[in-house]
Amino acid sequence: MRSTIGIGTLASVFALTGPALVLAQYGDIGDLEVARPSDRIDVQSAPPPEGAIVLFDGSGLDEWVQVDGLTPSWEIVDGGAMQAPARGGEFGIKTRRQFDGPYRLHVEFRVPYMPDESGQARGNSGVYNQGRYEVQILDSYGIDEPGSNDCGAIYEVSPPRVNACKAPTVWQGYDIDFRPPVFRDGAKVEPARVTVHQNGILIQDDVPIPVDNTRAGLGGDPSTPGPLHLQDHTDPVQYRNIWLLPKGE
Repeated sequence: MRSTIGIGTLASVFALTGPALVLAQYGDIGDLEVARPSDRIDVQSAPPPEGAIVLFDGSGLDEWVQVDGLTPSWEIVDGGAMQAPARGGEFGIKTRRQFDGPYRLHVEFRVPYMPDESGQARGNSGVYNQGRYEVQILDSYGIDEPGSNDCGAIYEVSPPRVNACKAPTVWQGYDIDFRPPVFRDGAKVEPARVTVHQNGILIQDDVPIPVDNTRAGLGGDPSTPGPLHLQDHTDPVQYRNIWLLPKGE
């Protein structure tokens, strides 16, 4: 179902989860209490800088394939966002390109309002660097002490320093500085490391990732390049304005 961009307009999406239809809506968050008026305001979209590789600008999914290599079933909705089909992990997408060096990744996203759900069933998705290292996406708005599976976490590795989430249905942004692991003579001598800003707030500061594949990652040889992977976790999470800027050592 096509959804309408903008917090002032109600648009409902029904996500199929097992035998049940789950209401996930964009636009109207009703009487949800917000801590700050700015939590209802979309993050300012950041244009790609010179030298950046544009991975999604709303015009199409040419840069992407489904994780099994098939054509993506993600929909481009009104306003030029792409929306996860909410059908499960095998319907996630990955870039056709593989990335090996350090980079800055910019991703804008928003999660639906799912008032009848809780925990990991509420606006769940994830951004996997090299297909292996997940920065979690979730509706974690209002959680005082987010854990290692909340929004902004390096999944099951490091919780965010603070909860920087905006309210559900509101556009947010990640700026992810990623450095892949270092291998010498076939042995890993340095782990992957990541710094994350969410909505301009530092939430992960040069965090080492001791594992070679966080949960539900695409796996593969960690000494080799990998794609950017966006998870479909049965919730209709939306993405826009995705670009990657390679960085020299």
